Amino acid sequence: MTRVFLGLGSNIERERYLVAGLDALQALFGALELSPVYDSAAIGFDGQPFLNMVVAVETRLPLADMATRLRAIETEHGRPLNATRFSARQLDIDILTYGDLVGEHHGISLPRGEILENAFVLRPLAELAPAHRHPATGSSYAELWRAFRQDSQALKRVDFAWRGRWISRAE
Repeated sequence: MTRVFLGLGSNIERERYLVAGLDALQALFGALELSPVYDSAAIGFDGQPFLNMVVAVETRLPLADMATRLRAIETEHGRPLNATRFSARQLDIDILTYGDLVGEHHGISLPRGEILENAFVLRPLAELAPAHRHPATGSSYAELWRAFRQDSQALKRVDFAWRGRWISRAE
């Protein structure tokens, strides 16, 4: 089994599509480990704010198959096939890490660069797996979050329930 961290985000009907994404991921992988949910501004384009979170799964799916299935989930939930990187979206699912893979694999750069660049990825990852180590830097996610310029990107933890249980409560 390979441990995989996924970034989930939505800025169109945010709650609806985050729930739909979690449901689809649970159907695909079974048990999910979930970070708190954060509200953050769109980065790279003018758009509505996003809800973002990180999900950990264990899988036997090869990386290429996983990427294909995740893209299908995004498409089933309204993401156009020709969507640009910096655009509004109902559901965005990014493979942040796949085990300890580093480098370009099947057209996917691992670990995903946004881990070290964006608070909306690093903070939930650090909360979900603080002692887990970044495959390229070797630093724990908690260490990376402590070193991050936390005032550079505004984040707000939000109340969020899934399947009748709170996975996130506002601070």
